[in-house]
Amino acid sequence: MKTAQHLTAPGTAAPRGGLLAVLAGNMLIDALEVSATLVALPALGQDFDLAPSTAQWAMTAFAIGFGGLMLFGARVVAIHGARRAYLWALLAFAAASLVAGVTGSFALLVACRVVKGFCAALTAPTGLAIIMNTFPEGPHRSRAISVYTVFGAGGFTTGLLLSGVLTDISWRWTLAAPAPAALLLFLLGLRMIPRSAPASGPRRRYDVAGALSATGALVCLDLAVASSPAHGWFSAQVGAAAAGFAALCAVFVAVERTGKDPLLRLPLRTGGTMARSALGAGALNGSYLGLLIVVTFQFQVGQGWSALQTALAILPASVPLALVALHSGRMIARFGTRRLIAYGALPPLAGYLLYLRLPAHPDYATAVLPTMVLVGLGFVLSFAALNTQATSGLAPAERGAAAALYQSAVQIAAVVAPALAAALFQNGLGGNGSGGLRPAVWLVVAIGAIGPVAALTTYLLPRPPRRVTSGGQGSWTRRVSG
Repeated sequence: MKTAQHLTAPGTAAPRGGLLAVLAGNMLIDALEVSATLVALPALGQDFDLAPSTAQWAMTAFAIGFGGLMLFGARVVAIHGARRAYLWALLAFAAASLVAGVTGSFALLVACRVVKGFCAALTAPTGLAIIMNTFPEGPHRSRAISVYTVFGAGGFTTGLLLSGVLTDISWRWTLAAPAPAALLLFLLGLRMIPRSAPASGPRRRYDVAGALSATGALVCLDLAVASSPAHGWFSAQVGAAAAGFAALCAVFVAVERTGKDPLLRLPLRTGGTMARSALGAGALNGSYLGLLIVVTFQFQVGQGWSALQTALAILPASVPLALVALHSGRMIARFGTRRLIAYGALPPLAGYLLYLRLPAHPDYATAVLPTMVLVGLGFVLSFAALNTQATSGLAPAERGAAAALYQSAVQIAAVVAPALAAALFQNGLGGNGSGGLRPAVWLVVAIGAIGPVAALTTYLLPRPPRRVTSGGQGSWTRRVSG
């Protein structure tokens, strides 16, 4: 059964340059969503009278929508076609941004963030698929993918700067700012995005039960963590949320095993490489976001920094990846994924350990900056290598599901780690606003330590054998894993 989308290449009315501008622009606003909300959390929490463990929902809700609904998003695209799904996602993203910026209800704000995460789950992978189907193989496609990658890598940095400037005016501007950009991209996309047909083959089912159980499980997990500072880790509230998480995970597995057209066919035989890559990427992403939660509340609540000052303090951890994104393919070709992952797992852990030794009010240039530089170095070395290794050695038919599962695992880490860091920070919150600093940083250290362990096992285990079959769609070879 064919699963590829069929797109008609844009003609003179929709030049490829304009199409790339729409896709890259949307990738940018998708990527800035987490960082843009990050430095706005203290101001947002103050306006809604929320503790850090509750305010963090404004950030993690996006990851819940992104990770929990990524597989469902792929199904929506398969049923309705890339163009229709992409355009509707842009329109919904704009509407959700506007509502989140003006609402007086924190619950509605969180719901809007989940919607925006789902929109990103629709557009981020679909944009790359449109590029692959529209741009001819060779220099044109390579250049388009490079631009798309650079805009994605630069989104986090852009979000920090945007939020730093707008939050000092009002955090509401930070949440609403993507709305006009998304609306403009929608209007341009009406002309630029090529028409597409749904995937051929038997009629697909949405599998709403699978989508709701996966997303609901993440909500319960976040709720269990967020409830702990107010009620205690062994309280009935936390226990009920944890039980809900376990029950919904069981429902998801049951639905995917027995459903006629599941989102994820279980068991998924992807081999240990994908699991270790997901573990390493989750540790890298989760520990980084956990640290940034700590830094944001430490600087703004404990030391009275502005949102812009906090954003500028974090930049050295995100700028290096944006600068070298174009060269990541060359690095992988020269050094191999396994070596880059092994080397890249160590600097962030060293940075976290360094931060653990700092006083509550450290000097930025001599104490905080080295940690940010070390974290940035880790991303430069291993981020692209982890993405590449995740689906290396898999047959083409297996790569789509494996890539979606890998990205979902990364987003789960983006839910759990910040929520835990905020809860630990709040549990020990003292009069100076930094009483919970050390327990929260210990958590970041523990999560960061998973990366070197996963990298070490990947580096020591035998390389996956090169498998080649002759002809047809089944032919494939192992990717670079040096």
